Amino acid sequence: MKQLFGYRYRQTTLLTILMAGMVVGVALAPHFRAFEFGTLLVVGVTMIAVARSKSLLTLVLVIAAGVGLGLWRGNVYEAKRMEYQTLYGKQLSLIVRASTDASYNDYQQLGFDAADVTTLSGQQLTGKIQATGFGENAIFQGDELLLEGKLKSTLGAAQARMPYAQVTLIEHHPSYVGAFRRKFVAGVQTALPEPLNSFALGLLTGQRSTLPADIKQTLLMVGLTHIIAVSGYNMTIMLRASKRLLGSWSKRLSLGLSFCLIVLFLLITGMSASIVRAAIVSGLSLLAAYYGREFKPLLLILFAAAITAMVNPFFIWTDAGWYLSFLAFGGVMIISPLLAERLPPRLEQSTVVAIALESICAEISTLPYLLHTFGQMTVIGLVANVLIVAFIPFAMLAGLLAGLAGMLMSALSGWFSWPAVLLLTYMLDTAELLSKIPHIFHQNVYLSTRTMWQIYAVITAWVVFMSFKARQKAGTITDKNYSQLSPSSSARAERIRIL
Repeated sequence: MKQLFGYRYRQTTLLTILMAGMVVGVALAPHFRAFEFGTLLVVGVTMIAVARSKSLLTLVLVIAAGVGLGLWRGNVYEAKRMEYQTLYGKQLSLIVRASTDASYNDYQQLGFDAADVTTLSGQQLTGKIQATGFGENAIFQGDELLLEGKLKSTLGAAQARMPYAQVTLIEHHPSYVGAFRRKFVAGVQTALPEPLNSFALGLLTGQRSTLPADIKQTLLMVGLTHIIAVSGYNMTIMLRASKRLLGSWSKRLSLGLSFCLIVLFLLITGMSASIVRAAIVSGLSLLAAYYGREFKPLLLILFAAAITAMVNPFFIWTDAGWYLSFLAFGGVMIISPLLAERLPPRLEQSTVVAIALESICAEISTLPYLLHTFGQMTVIGLVANVLIVAFIPFAMLAGLLAGLAGMLMSALSGWFSWPAVLLLTYMLDTAELLSKIPHIFHQNVYLSTRTMWQIYAVITAWVVFMSFKARQKAGTITDKNYSQLSPSSSARAERIRIL
């Protein structure tokens, strides 16, 4: 007991717990009332006062401050979410701003997401709505619009939807980001033939509206629908691949290329939520690695999760993509390195093997949540990940090069697009062959909430055990490697021995 109260916690441990507490607080906000803000302030000041001790009391205060802050922020948004309850089923006129470019759906309506929602009476609604309707030939990101229709409830990241709306353009607000994105889409369509250009746009921008229905069904049957979504996970794997390829040449070149890719993807995808999350996680990890600092993966993931949840609590309440993003990050950044250490050295150093392993780990970490939420399962998903997903970073890089070539020098785009043609053709043909195997796709295979949590508890226990085992192995100093250490390293090792 004395050791428990006398233990001194590291700053990174306290910060990790604070971030986790904020996430938990936001998640529980719809079910619990928040502490008063004054109470939070007192707890925060007290926490700072005892922060130097880093004792058990500090740990308890950090947990209380994190959960309390998350509850307070969540309750603020919960009150705003309840405003929609009084508007469902009513005929309304709303002034909105299009947050995405519109595309035609199966019912020949223009569909888009809308933010900055305001009623004609001046009431501002928090969050976003999904709108589909008629009245305009084209709607671009940033346009100010008048929507007239009946507001309805919905599932997912949006807080409401307005189907069959009458859409009227109030004012067009052109932006350089939107113009660049549309030019890039046109460049991809110039450089690549159909359906490769639609598939490439699905990989790079998440645009599914132009993808043929048979290809959508093929990808669904082999468990690869997620690769044609705006996936921060795909960007993370691609950045890690570029780091592996260029890191041995020049750290500055690798860092510069990685940040250029992040900026390009933010421009191309219109700064979607998943790409912004991936940019935060990847940017911090890249900077830490460049300056020789070790950024704990768990802290990095929880930091990004806490920031995004505090900025917009709707993510953690209704957005399945938010959960899938961070589960995939966990598979790539936490589970994958633990498995990679058990591979033979030659395989561990292979870029293709590393990408395949990261893809498989991301698939494993997201599968229980996918089964719980969507109830769809393919028995050939892991095989498809090994054969196809491992090449996604290279296909995205090749598609990016082809799109830029088609945008900047269309006459020569064919010379720059052949790597993308080869990779995309291989991926689509392989997916089609795998989809023809009988009885590989099953629907309505739902996991209960309890079973899902049990699976994640087993995965967490395994990660903790393997991390502890890896830490013990890393801290072991034998007489053989002790004699090979430099004088300064030997001195540090001697201190470790004494401790």
